[in-house]
Amino acid sequence: MINLAGEPIADKRWTTAQKNRICTSRLKTTQNLITYLQTTYQKPSTMISGSAIGFYGVGTGNDEITEEAPGNESFSSQSCQQWEAAALQAQAMGIRTCLLRTGIVLGKEGGALKKMLLPFKLGLGGKIGHGHQWMPWIHRDDLINIILYCLHHDTMSGPVNGVSPNPVTNTVFTQTLGRTLHRPTWFTLPAFAVKLLMGQMGKELLLSGKKVMPQKVLSAGFSFKYDSLDLALNRLL
Repeated sequence: MINLAGEPIADKRWTTAQKNRICTSRLKTTQNLITYLQTTYQKPSTMISGSAIGFYGVGTGNDEITEEAPGNESFSSQSCQQWEAAALQAQAMGIRTCLLRTGIVLGKEGGALKKMLLPFKLGLGGKIGHGHQWMPWIHRDDLINIILYCLHHDTMSGPVNGVSPNPVTNTVFTQTLGRTLHRPTWFTLPAFAVKLLMGQMGKELLLSGKKVMPQKVLSAGFSFKYDSLDLALNRLL
């Protein structure tokens, strides 16, 4: 069973109503699945449940963050902690459970990259704030392969970071995307503007970032197809 359902976390400003939608969409879907599993005779051997690197909360710095790091009191962390706690009920039924903590998933059809492309193609792309915040990213194909790897390897369980082994800062991401599109990246979106326009969502998701590493899959022998941002963006664009 693979459950990745949930209201997109970065599409709208975090009003009280939007926060409720984000939490309810994740918790209700997951709890409904758990309730179903508790009543069915034939249970899956494995459950992969969505989560996010937001579990590790707000922060900056260059220390590497692995699956063993704790969460904190930020909204992004608390919502992930509740989501994971609901999914972990499957373990009591003997179902091997993996919590897929995804980073910024890069794909052509949607997600963060699609939102960035128009301003960058127009030459309006630039770093956000000081640009030192880390952006743990992953090519969509690698994320799908991590899901498959978790399905087929019984040793995989608990939190699994779905990120590239080579995260980059916002400045490096900006420069790499501009270089790939052959466009300048002179602009800066000031931190005060991000906070004014996007509120708490901008502060937690755009102005902060941790250097999250995929320690568990690397230790298990998983090989990334797109381990560098240059390679991933060139393949996509």
